[in-house]
Amino acid sequence: MSDPGDGSVDELVGLAWRAREGAYAPYSHFTVGAAIRASGGGVFMGANVENASYSVAICAERVAAAAAVAAGVRDLEVVAVTSSAPSPVSPCGVCRQFLFEFNPDMTVISEGTAGERKTWHLRDLLVDGFGPENLEGQT
Repeated sequence: MSDPGDGSVDELVGLAWRAREGAYAPYSHFTVGAAIRASGGGVFMGANVENASYSVAICAERVAAAAAVAAGVRDLEVVAVTSSAPSPVSPCGVCRQFLFEFNPDMTVISEGTAGERKTWHLRDLLVDGFGPENLEGQT
């Protein structure tokens, strides 16, 4: 797949690797970094943060997306994900749903420690995803 949008995919993946350095994963030791580029060119980074109460851990993709939203940015175009796995990993189901809210056609790029890179469209990872249009007409 060609470079989605403005900016270099390599630069975005590099920022995801940098974000991964801040991961807090004392239990699983599975570290993840994410960098999300918005249509205006802004980039927001995040790392996974685990917790002794496992259910309150938060994934890198949601940290990065929440940072964008907190900055008033909603037009997310591309997310790059890196992890401590040798091969590329796709976002978990919760992250897929979270990102779908902001752009079902978002490009998802993942790179593993062995250097292999894989690219998807979010809509292909979350087939028939639940979005804002599903709530239209609700009171």
